Amino acid sequence: MAILGNSYWDLISVLNAGGDGIGDVVEALTQLTPFMKDANVITCNKGAKHASSIRTGLPSVSWGALYQGIAQSKGAYTQVEDTTGFIEGMSAVDTRLLKLKPDQAAKLRLMEAGGFLEIIAQTLESAVFYSNVNINGKQFHGLAPRYNSLANNNVIDGAGSGSDNTSIWFVTHGDGQTSMLTPENIPAGVVREDKGEQRVTDANGDPYYVKEEIFTQHAGVTVKDWRFNARVANIDVSEVIAGNVGVNALMRKAYYKLQGRRSYKMEKPGEMSPGRTVIYMNSTMMEALDAESTATGSAVRLRPMEIQGEEVLTWRGMPIRETDALLNTETAVA
Repeated sequence: MAILGNSYWDLISVLNAGGDGIGDVVEALTQLTPFMKDANVITCNKGAKHASSIRTGLPSVSWGALYQGIAQSKGAYTQVEDTTGFIEGMSAVDTRLLKLKPDQAAKLRLMEAGGFLEIIAQTLESAVFYSNVNINGKQFHGLAPRYNSLANNNVIDGAGSGSDNTSIWFVTHGDGQTSMLTPENIPAGVVREDKGEQRVTDANGDPYYVKEEIFTQHAGVTVKDWRFNARVANIDVSEVIAGNVGVNALMRKAYYKLQGRRSYKMEKPGEMSPGRTVIYMNSTMMEALDAESTATGSAVRLRPMEIQGEEVLTWRGMPIRETDALLNTETAVA
């Protein structure tokens, strides 16, 4: 469900055009990192940072009368600045190994590159949910630090209090809701640089030669309107597995907190897009929800839907994405 024209993985087409197979690897990895498939991407408006004006108060209006003036008013806004960060890794393959199999040199380099592409994808998917610039200034601010208090109206308490908690997320992707960021003049997605043959040294300081590749991905997250997202936090995993906590009931509470729940399917010419809402959960929660939906007399509303040629389960019309980035070891949100 990537927004057309702003697909986070547009790089697939570019890499596939190179005929080296890297694009196929990246495309396969999107199955492990579903958030990137759905993401709306915008370019930063301040280099590697992005400034947004977020409304904090509505203007006032009044009933009018003939021969009476109109009271002046304006909305209240606050400026929020989101940062980006980048993940990088360097692949090195001994040239002597490549010379042993000259006809498979490209395949050998691709196999090594695949590992770097996978760990970059997994690291970024985890950062989308958990990264916190107040803990690690090299990263960007993810979703969890923005929805980290039960005082937030869009954070639902699952009543878990131990250390085996998880979360279910409702995220609305769109220019006016939640977007991934890419810095100015930096392409979205993984950037691959072939550095060719390089002289390196081993642990003893003796030189040898390798073929090097550098993989880099720049990214950030911005939330334009927090009301379009919701987090079901403090879901006690052991209680869910035991059947003592219902996942559907918690999701229903989050659904009715969403600002865009009545219009997420609407998109009319000339109107601002209400975005696309997607649900993210890990395999444990997905299995529990599936069990609830197949129980005798269940009213859980799970339906299959085809999205861009892929069949996905939907809940109240919203796609459900399964991601291993969401942990079962979250600390309780207070």
